[in-house]
Amino acid sequence: MSETFSIAHVTPYPWEAEDNEVNAHVERIAGELARRGHRVLIVAPSRSQERVRDSRRALRAARNGAGPESLLDGTGEGGAGGPRIIAVGEVLDVVPGARRRPAALPIDVARTVEELLGTAELDFVHVHEPFAPSTSAAALRHSRALNVGSFHSSEERLLSTLLARRFVESFFGRLDARLASSPATAALMNRYFPGDYELVGDDVGELERIYSSLAARRHERGGEVRDDPFADRPLIEVDLHMHTDHSHDCATPVEVLLATAREQGLGAIAVTDHNEISGALEARAQAERPDSGPPLKVIVGEEIKTAGEGEVIGLFIEEKIPRGLTMRETIAAIRAQGGVVYVPHPFDRMHSVPDYEHLLANLEEIDAIEVFNPRVAISAFNDEAARFAAKYRIVAGAGSDSHVAQGLGSVRIRMRDFEGPDEFLSSLGDADILTRPSSLLYVQALKFLQTRATPRSARQASKARRLRRLRRAGSRR
Repeated sequence: MSETFSIAHVTPYPWEAEDNEVNAHVERIAGELARRGHRVLIVAPSRSQERVRDSRRALRAARNGAGPESLLDGTGEGGAGGPRIIAVGEVLDVVPGARRRPAALPIDVARTVEELLGTAELDFVHVHEPFAPSTSAAALRHSRALNVGSFHSSEERLLSTLLARRFVESFFGRLDARLASSPATAALMNRYFPGDYELVGDDVGELERIYSSLAARRHERGGEVRDDPFADRPLIEVDLHMHTDHSHDCATPVEVLLATAREQGLGAIAVTDHNEISGALEARAQAERPDSGPPLKVIVGEEIKTAGEGEVIGLFIEEKIPRGLTMRETIAAIRAQGGVVYVPHPFDRMHSVPDYEHLLANLEEIDAIEVFNPRVAISAFNDEAARFAAKYRIVAGAGSDSHVAQGLGSVRIRMRDFEGPDEFLSSLGDADILTRPSSLLYVQALKFLQTRATPRSARQASKARRLRRLRRAGSRR
């Protein structure tokens, strides 16, 4: 193997459990992977308080000065170092096929798993029997790496296969590869959780092939903007997602949007109306007028609804792209204009979102993903987007998704000034995402009052008043 990886193998069973076939399998393949030069952690619950204390001490040191690399130091290295065991706490033994309700995972174990996976720089998190509640399930939940799942038991689990089947099926969507230890296990899993299950036992060479094929799908690591010719340009603050009254669900006039953006100190905005670019074109034309006010760069964009595969934003486009195309066709239309493919709120079940299947099918063509949207009601959806972007090395973006002027700039990106899509992506790759406290209920209520709760004639009169006030204020300056 010319490429080596950092890998965490996670088992739900106490490491001291005797005659446990899953732990024995993990020990064998982790040891062989380490002998082949991969850096390997074994993450497991433990009955040994001393082992747990040592592991948590190492985790604290990695966070407080020793650095993330210290967790993997000494593992692999051409066979000189074997896998390192990270004991995350004590849990009850998991009984395959048990029909009683399993105990919840202790909060200290779940927190340790989260801290470990948020600290260690891993290429893969390989979870074994990732049924909740367990250490493996917690690792799959918090992983920011590529995820491989191995299923060993051929016995049915009542809770997972019947009572919580839909949740578990969605949860398993985070897996980038599914492995089964036997044909019977593959058949059982396929019956309840359909997918491609590869039969891989102790064949480490086959496992390396799977790892390499998954790693090849990641985007290339981008160079930092300070290494680029425009690194000396000033930092500006940017909002990449907003709407005007050219969207069906927004009543914010273009002039009000531009004035608010300038008041908020934004240096660039992306106007991304639903299935329309007329508002973005108008905003750019107004912003470029010499008498319009302080400099404000406007990126012409469109939030396009695909045919049942979620929404995609095209940035730096000049022509409207019709709704109702497939995601692949929509992306091709953005590409044909030399635009940037930006996926908004990708895992927010309250929006029209692409699922894992469609994101993975178009992975190579996605330039950036929105990892923070303040209009997302459940923060876990933003967290999921951040994990997806991290494991596939996709550039992260953010935007207010503002449908009312009061929400503009509630999240912003601090990045180097740019010209055109190529410089924009290079700068975005080294940007900082800044969030501000905001009330989702407040901005949603304003949106409702300004659109659905107000008759058309009243909306038009309100728009005229807002524009008159804005122009009077401009004339006094």
